[in-house]
Amino acid sequence: MRQTHDPARATRPYPVHLHRSESVDIQVFREGQRLELVNATARSYADFDLWVNQRFVRHVKALPAGGRVNLSLKSFYDELGEPFRAGGFFRTEEPMPVRLVEIQTGAEQPMIGLITIRAEKAE
Repeated sequence: MRQTHDPARATRPYPVHLHRSESVDIQVFREGQRLELVNATARSYADFDLWVNQRFVRHVKALPAGGRVNLSLKSFYDELGEPFRAGGFFRTEEPMPVRLVEIQTGAEQPMIGLITIRAEKAE
């Protein structure tokens, strides 16, 4: 049986009490196994955590104002060390959809919602 999680990559649980319904004009596009963030705001973001589906998280160094960043969905992990099921040619399970993406600028800072553009079908 294949182990699907890596305890060394375990993260903290999603801080539900910090969720907010507001969003900023940063669009998130899924391109196969990657996410592309397009920052259409005049604000730069640095050293933040990016949450996907209120479960998976990874740290991002920078997202400049007017800039973009590409990230592998395979670099997102949950609190048990399980990776995001990104899909791909050799996948053994159905890929997860990307529904909700949020920025957290500090451990006790409220979430900043992004505009997630849903893909037709994950690959």
